[in-house]
Amino acid sequence: MSQNRLLQLFQFLKEDPNEPFTIYAIATELRQSEPLKAMEYYEKLLGEHERYVGTYYHAASLYAELGQSEKAEQTYKKGMLISRQEGNMHAFAELQQAYNKFAGLDYEDE
Repeated sequence: MSQNRLLQLFQFLKEDPNEPFTIYAIATELRQSEPLKAMEYYEKLLGEHERYVGTYYHAASLYAELGQSEKAEQTYKKGMLISRQEGNMHAFAELQQAYNKFAGLDYEDE
């Protein structure tokens, strides 16, 4: 993670606190080093920008990594619903595949 990049993103956020891409970029930058802090930003997106489809995959997988299986499942399912409503079938397919794997429904490897 680049500290300069993070500082630049926080500056962008200060200038435009409602820009979902900036919030998403901050969460993504923090994900490896500070997963709980990253989750705060993902949750902000889920709450304030629920149509920002890119959030769901990453937030759900992070919930799963943090042992919050129920939240992960809900997030995958809501993401699939919203991506379908938005007509974003690429995101829907990615979410469905990730959800199936998460839920143990992915039999492709067998």
